[in-house]
Amino acid sequence: MPKHKKSSWTLVKEWLLVSLGILIYVAGWSIFLIPNNLVGGGVSGISSIIQYATAGKIQMGYTYFVLNAILLVAAVVIIGMGFGAKTIFAIVLASIGLRVLPELIPSEIIQALALQNGKLMSTIMGGIMAGIGIGMSISNGGSTGGTDIIAIIYTRYRNVSPGKVILFLDFIIILSSLFVPSVVQNYDPETGKVLLGPDGEPLTHLMPWAEKVTTVVYGLILVTVNSQVIDMYLSGSQQSVQLFILSKHSDKIAEMITHELHRGVTVLDGKGWYSQKKTEVLMVLTRKTDLNLLLRHIKSIDKEAFLSVSSVSGVYGKGFDRIKGNVPAENNSEKA
Repeated sequence: MPKHKKSSWTLVKEWLLVSLGILIYVAGWSIFLIPNNLVGGGVSGISSIIQYATAGKIQMGYTYFVLNAILLVAAVVIIGMGFGAKTIFAIVLASIGLRVLPELIPSEIIQALALQNGKLMSTIMGGIMAGIGIGMSISNGGSTGGTDIIAIIYTRYRNVSPGKVILFLDFIIILSSLFVPSVVQNYDPETGKVLLGPDGEPLTHLMPWAEKVTTVVYGLILVTVNSQVIDMYLSGSQQSVQLFILSKHSDKIAEMITHELHRGVTVLDGKGWYSQKKTEVLMVLTRKTDLNLLLRHIKSIDKEAFLSVSSVSGVYGKGFDRIKGNVPAENNSEKA
């Protein structure tokens, strides 16, 4: 029964974190990027290019949903239904958010945070928020769709970080915005509100070529910041640690780690040189996020336990990361 409760809470927590990640991602676009007519990468970048080209008549939320729907089939077939279900949820939530949130955020907030601080600061802030949102979603088994799906599929077979794959695809999308006209809405510099004409329609103008080139530069900065934040978030959430534990109650500690925390324990024979007494050294590998829980359990058994904790750059095997890449045929075939 306890195991069932733990797995249920883990599942609920993953869905909540995916939701929070999507909301952070959408907020980054709605507050910082869209008001400044900035272009990003991925499906959201394509959707923003279409929105700017149609003067907002085809909004990002609609295009985002349609383009991602095409990629969902590949995600479900290659990655599996569990990932596909979270991806569908994430795409629907992001599509609704991109359609609704820009209209709900007060213009005063956008004016104070985005328009007054300039495009460079908006690019950095939007890239950080989008990167955190994507990283939070990916680390919990979800995705914001688009190039994220392609990156997840590719990194299942190659030892390449998702951020690097997304960065490459984003460069291509952003550069393509040079060849698509952008219709920019006119904002009141004091209030940040969109200016309306006599007919009630927003006043617009075509973005000059020089400004489009500048927008591309900002877009490249955006995806660079975005990819770095994704990699930093994922490496932090998946980082592992190695513990050496010396205790008079090593048997109890090993039982606790194995049966309560469900982690493997390796028992090494040791000898204290000063005391000349033989002892058992427990070696444990676990995620950094589980370290505090493990330390509390050890302290509850033996307050005098001696521990050494060190970070490790990579752990491969059951319960951790998987070595990616194809194994040569001669290593798989059985010799007669």
